[in-house]
Amino acid sequence: MDIGSLASQRLLTMPSNSACFELSFANGSSAQAICVQTADAMPKALEQLGLYRPAPVLVLVGGASHLSRLEAQRLTGLFTHLLAPLAEELGMTVIDGGTDAGVMQLMGMARAACRATFPLVGIAPLGKVYLPNHRPIAQLQALEPNHSHFLLVPGQHWGDESPWIAETASLIAGNAPSLTLLINGGSIALVDLHESIAHRRPVVVMTGTGRLADEITAALRNPEAEMGTGISLVVRSGIVELSKTTTQLRNALCRHFQSDSRRAPVAQLPA
Repeated sequence: MDIGSLASQRLLTMPSNSACFELSFANGSSAQAICVQTADAMPKALEQLGLYRPAPVLVLVGGASHLSRLEAQRLTGLFTHLLAPLAEELGMTVIDGGTDAGVMQLMGMARAACRATFPLVGIAPLGKVYLPNHRPIAQLQALEPNHSHFLLVPGQHWGDESPWIAETASLIAGNAPSLTLLINGGSIALVDLHESIAHRRPVVVMTGTGRLADEITAALRNPEAEMGTGISLVVRSGIVELSKTTTQLRNALCRHFQSDSRRAPVAQLPA
């Protein structure tokens, strides 16, 4: 089967029991990928991808295509000087939505810039992405080329991947620690948070990064104020904390993942 073939409705189609295959990107990098149709196939799929379990897991959620260029530039140092080096140092597996946009793009670029080897797993709905070296399709997104692994899951809408991200994180982590980090974000990131909370996965919100992150920050600081149901669920969960600076974020991540006493230099977010 040609894994790049498109059905008449212009959606990628794959058999229910797909084998692992390699994706080759224009920048010369490659990634292992697999299509998963059912939740009970996930453990075998992770085994086929060679993803080690149990392992500490960082779930990254936040702004995608609506993250502005200026915001992305402002956040670049956070990824290259803190998140990617720390993921390497602590042996994390990082999981995100896998597309070439927003925080997922920043994570991939940081991993490449640091020449890191930690697994970076993108999980995306089949109906919303196209594969590398195939013709771009309107309304579909490219996959980020610096990820090491991809799971392509059923779905024709953004957010369909959210429960898969949460479940994959729990499967890989096992009895190891896992945490969700929110940077910026919008409506889909809120769905991601709800899924993490359903798994009782602690959440750290990076304040000052805009949109959903700042809405949740305001709600946590003033829980008596009126707020939407979705944000109220996050606030009432009791497992969300705020980080204002990269130093605070590093301390929160090290504390959660039980790092040793080593400390790498960190950069402060520009004012």
